[in-house]
Amino acid sequence: MRGIAFLLYLLSLFSFSIAGDSLTPTQPLLDDGGSGNLVSAGGRFELGFFSPPGTQNRYVGIWYHNISDKAIVWVANRQSPISGASGRLSLTSNGTLVVTDGNSMPFWSSSSSSSSNSAFSPVVRLHDDGNLVISDGRNNDSVSWQSFDFPTDTFLSGMRFGRDHSSGYNVNFTSWASTSDPAPGSYVLGVNLDGVPQEFVWDGSEQPVGRLGPWNGAYMSGAPTTNLQDLVDYYFEVSSRKLIYWYTVRDPSVLVRATVTPQGSAQVLMWVEGSQSWTQQDYYPRDPCDHYAQCGPNGVCDPTGSAICRCLQGFQPKNPRNWAVWEWRDGCVRKTELDCGNTTDGFFAFSNVKLPDSSWSTVDWSTQSLDDCKASCLRNCSCTAYARANISGSGSGSGCIFWTTNLTDIKHYSNGFGQDLYVRLAQADLESMSSGHGNKRSVAVIVAAPLVATFLLATAVTLLWRRRKTRNNKRKHRADEEEAVEEENLDMPLFDLGTIAESTEDFCVDNKLGEGGFGPVYKGKLKEGQEIAVKRLSKTSTQGTDEFKNEVMVIAKLQHRNLVRLLGCCIQGGERMLIYEYMLNGSLDTFLFDKDRCRLLDWGMRYNIILGIARGLLYLHHDSRYRIIHRDLKTSNILLDENMNPKISDFGMAKLFGGDETIGNTKRVVGTYGYMSPEYAMNGIFSVKSDVFSFGVLMLEIITGKQNNGAYQSIHHQNLLGEIWSLWKENRVAEIVDDSIHHSCPFDEVLTCIKVGLLCVQERSEDRPIMSVVLQMLGSNSSLLPEPKQPGFVVTGNQKDNDSSGALLSINRLSVTILEGR
Repeated sequence: MRGIAFLLYLLSLFSFSIAGDSLTPTQPLLDDGGSGNLVSAGGRFELGFFSPPGTQNRYVGIWYHNISDKAIVWVANRQSPISGASGRLSLTSNGTLVVTDGNSMPFWSSSSSSSSNSAFSPVVRLHDDGNLVISDGRNNDSVSWQSFDFPTDTFLSGMRFGRDHSSGYNVNFTSWASTSDPAPGSYVLGVNLDGVPQEFVWDGSEQPVGRLGPWNGAYMSGAPTTNLQDLVDYYFEVSSRKLIYWYTVRDPSVLVRATVTPQGSAQVLMWVEGSQSWTQQDYYPRDPCDHYAQCGPNGVCDPTGSAICRCLQGFQPKNPRNWAVWEWRDGCVRKTELDCGNTTDGFFAFSNVKLPDSSWSTVDWSTQSLDDCKASCLRNCSCTAYARANISGSGSGSGCIFWTTNLTDIKHYSNGFGQDLYVRLAQADLESMSSGHGNKRSVAVIVAAPLVATFLLATAVTLLWRRRKTRNNKRKHRADEEEAVEEENLDMPLFDLGTIAESTEDFCVDNKLGEGGFGPVYKGKLKEGQEIAVKRLSKTSTQGTDEFKNEVMVIAKLQHRNLVRLLGCCIQGGERMLIYEYMLNGSLDTFLFDKDRCRLLDWGMRYNIILGIARGLLYLHHDSRYRIIHRDLKTSNILLDENMNPKISDFGMAKLFGGDETIGNTKRVVGTYGYMSPEYAMNGIFSVKSDVFSFGVLMLEIITGKQNNGAYQSIHHQNLLGEIWSLWKENRVAEIVDDSIHHSCPFDEVLTCIKVGLLCVQERSEDRPIMSVVLQMLGSNSSLLPEPKQPGFVVTGNQKDNDSSGALLSINRLSVTILEGR
């Protein structure tokens, strides 16, 4: 009997908990397939061993227990994986958690929490908020260690995030290295207590890549309210050397978590009972202006502007040449130096901004009026700006922040969010702004009147001369067309025909860059040295005057770093020409579909091109003055500058929507086979979703290096979308990627891009995401994205082999009778 009792004792040492929520020193957890995993008392969280997708390495982690998308929220041995299922999680008798392998080699242990107290009876328990806690079994309130103090990449409800200088408390979140590697990645979300407490995202070199603005007594001044404000309560503990906050969710049936992705973005995700996947409720960065110091010192970033960067009032670009090509990092410098000695300086109030980086600012938290803040700043010759330190409470707030350095990372909000910033300027600049605003109308009239008179006179003389010289109706009609174009585009610079002919060496064939439906394109060089691309309407072009006028009217209203810039046009001598900035590297298709040049496009370049095109489309669909549908998005219409940055071109087919218009219909379907969406090719219906389809095709071409050579194929030959869809369904994703980058690209990032591409080319337009969501998805984990449905124009096996009529095929057979495809 003693032998049996001893054997049972030995077995108890190696036993494991079964569906319990706690471990003791006599109950380790083994990597046995999950039967002994800990489950919190309420059934919300589970702790056990797991392997990330694409690897056999084993880790101890915590995930959601009762939903289909588990979502790992904490990892113990994230830097030291175990090979094979031999792991063991144990609690020592002095209260330390240890992860070992089958040879008892330690891979991780909890921080020093051990106790020499012989009466200490340690227990580790998984709580229903996801916190793993070591305490004395006789007193559960005596916490000696908890996972909430050592998070990985996820911020859970009830977890305290932030920093306290006096106590040394510092909790931040570090991204995974990739979706298949939970090791600490390149990005950290944390709190900086220098100056005014702020929240930052830093990269691996500890350089800021994003900043949520300083604490202003109510919120982070760069963190607008989220979609969850009616569901989530936030709590803050703030002082000059402390910022700690946490949140709770009011509805227990709703799950909320925030994560830092391997790509450096922060996401807030929500799961509602009955859901099939997590939904993204908020994200950061939301736009290019959320990237740290996007516009350099003393620059202001406005995501709604055509050029997102401008200088503060009283400042000018430090390097005008760089700013002309939208390279803003050098920032701005003062037009006039301050004159503190004569006390003539003043302040310009800039409203609705995320306050500048306050890491080098000073704060006076005492209650003062804004006039007191102003007087204090004027007394200090080094003071460059001031703002309210605390906007909460009654009245106009209290306290002052003072800056004594350049003002960096300012973002302007158009929706009334943000704070007032008072920037110190020299008297001359203040007077210049004052007189400029007061006499704006009179100056405009004085300048405009002679210009308009001169223009009208020149136009009248030109038309009179042409009518006298023109005797046939055709040339007269052409002159009338020129007059109409001139009248419709008074603000568009007009180039002289002689100037363009000289710049292209009289349209020399050696300067010909290519030819499209519009006509030939020539390289030119103006006298001042600027290189240009001249798009010349061919006499036999399939496009005509309507497309020419359309492109001038549409693109003249646009300015974005990912749209090609129209410099002007020429309409003399029966010519119709558009003059663009010259793109050194030509069009994307000349790289992508060339077996040698494609090797120059590594994955980093391809990913940046995808992001650039997406940002350009988002601007067209949402951020420009009008909603613009491109209708002919394809690789040959993506131009690449000297740095391989993409720019969308060719707006001859574009359609402009105003007001609340979201959808259009045409009997004249124009575009390119392989890129047209089903609803457009079949019924002439176009919307932002038809551009999304084209973008999805383009994305998949960039990933595969193959051309979707006609979306309408006979059933004997599967098109690119069909080929990718088949490989996706068979889980042969690696075979989708271009061979030239196959072994050098991050699998998780490529997987996300493939999935997003397939979501964009789904047959039903309502299933496709809009471009703002596409950009969010590109920074997400692929596992968080919805599963794509079958793409449009994918031939299924139910068509018979004897149907070889060449009709246009989709999931449903389609035929287009009026089709101008190219």
